[in-house]
Amino acid sequence: MLFLFLDGVGLGVDDSKINPFALAQMPYLVKILDGKRFVLSSLSEAPDHSSADSVADSATASTSYHPLELERATLLALDASLGVNGLPQSATGQATLLTGVNVPAALGYHYGPKPNRAVAELLTNGNLFSVLNNAGCKSALLNAYPPGYFAGIDSGRRLYSAVPLAVTSAGIPLKTVDELFNGHALSADFTGQGWRDRLNLPDTPLLTPYQAGERLARLSGQYDLAFFEFWLSDYAGHQQNMAAACALLESFDQVLGGLVSAWDDRQGLILITSDHGNLEDLSTRRHTGNPVPALLIGSPHQRKEFSNSLTDLTGVAPAILRNLGAGL
Repeated sequence: MLFLFLDGVGLGVDDSKINPFALAQMPYLVKILDGKRFVLSSLSEAPDHSSADSVADSATASTSYHPLELERATLLALDASLGVNGLPQSATGQATLLTGVNVPAALGYHYGPKPNRAVAELLTNGNLFSVLNNAGCKSALLNAYPPGYFAGIDSGRRLYSAVPLAVTSAGIPLKTVDELFNGHALSADFTGQGWRDRLNLPDTPLLTPYQAGERLARLSGQYDLAFFEFWLSDYAGHQQNMAAACALLESFDQVLGGLVSAWDDRQGLILITSDHGNLEDLSTRRHTGNPVPALLIGSPHQRKEFSNSLTDLTGVAPAILRNLGAGL
């Protein structure tokens, strides 16, 4: 299974003035969605059988949507607010995705971007990677980290974000520059260009986005669970630059094209999801309260089993573990 995590991506309105997903040219994603856009109106609202009084009084009340079932994919909308007031944040959202625990509810607040002590304790007390390790499954984070990152961690100048904290707490080493150069990992921008331009590593091998997607598929086949963290999507949302956001999404679409072309649906499942909304609404620098997408690519049977009763972020980790035969 491949868990492709897009930081800060919600399902927003179909408005090209504020939502780059409504404007960017993303032919591979549109093809996967049978001509639909990656926007909330592509899903139909599910009937609300709750009474008006109970909905008005409930902090957890939110609109639910029918899954969009397609030939090769299923698209769902997941609640990222989790019944807690305020806008969802990265640390608590990612910790929830990685543990199945409603971390904001446990703490009483959303928190981010990086874990505080309370989030870290919940995150390191059993997460996807440690549970899979204990079950004899092989998992990895496919992101490569540059030498400066490790130097910052070792010196205490830099703190782990939720994903690498979960990985390292499970005893799994983060991938290094050597693994990137040897083709066993991918850079945060997929292509390696950022390592050349911003990290002053001019010998970094370059990939086209499509080639990066093919590598992502190949590397994923070596693990029971492969995880890739794409944090540039959240960064682009905070920048509020429509042209730059569209360029990022169009490059990502090429990665997706390479990935799905090389992916054998009979052998595994791709999950693309997020921790909170942001990039889908460039009218604000803040996060949003929009639901986040869960896009499943794979065989109809696996998609149906995985998406059964999946309504919010807490259901993702248990669904992954069930899918891999290591259920909670």
